[in-house]
Amino acid sequence: MRLSTKYGEKTIEFEVSYRNRRTLAIQVEPLEKILVISPVGLSEDYLKEKVRSKGKWIVNKLLEFKDMGYIPFKKEFVNGEAFLYSGRNYSLHILLNSNIIRPKVELSDSKILITSPSKDQEILKTALQKWYKKEASKLVMKRVEFYKPKFKAAPKEIKVKEQKRRWGSCTSKGNIYFNWRIIMAPSPVLDYIVVHEMSHLIQRNHSPGFWKLVESIIPDYKDRKKWLRDYGVRMDL
Repeated sequence: MRLSTKYGEKTIEFEVSYRNRRTLAIQVEPLEKILVISPVGLSEDYLKEKVRSKGKWIVNKLLEFKDMGYIPFKKEFVNGEAFLYSGRNYSLHILLNSNIIRPKVELSDSKILITSPSKDQEILKTALQKWYKKEASKLVMKRVEFYKPKFKAAPKEIKVKEQKRRWGSCTSKGNIYFNWRIIMAPSPVLDYIVVHEMSHLIQRNHSPGFWKLVESIIPDYKDRKKWLRDYGVRMDL
């Protein structure tokens, strides 16, 4: 459902997604994409008023994306193209081998090397995404184990999967899910995401107590959070 409201002279258009949750969340993305995730049953007028009350923050976020010069781009998956991995840019190198059935991806010095039977973009993209997801799973598991002793509760299940609008999420059952794209972030930023979601095992919302818990484990979490806010739009294929 699409709605709109006015903040000063600006019309703010936003999408509404009703879900089984207790709290309302507003997400701002590049190209003036605004999503309101709402508990079931809230009225349109209430949602408009909530968005209006956050108007200043929403406008500032949209300006941040403009200041970053964010322009949507489509990866071409050609030799020399840059891809993020652990906060660094690696150039893509494609090696054709008609004798293999499935592409193979590996890090080689400063390159991401894909050995593939074809240069088809979809084949290369799928192979690279699977590789990113596998690498993310391995690293996330290690970092969760590293931080476990700092928490009084442990996740029941951990998965790395496709998540379009979140870097991570923690369910009421204690399951934690991570966006595979976080493997593109620098290690300190990935650690922040891990600690953020593990903190939700103790504090379900973003209360002052939640942020105090995060800060007790990662004192400079605000800097890491800022990196994610400033550069997270680049973490994609």
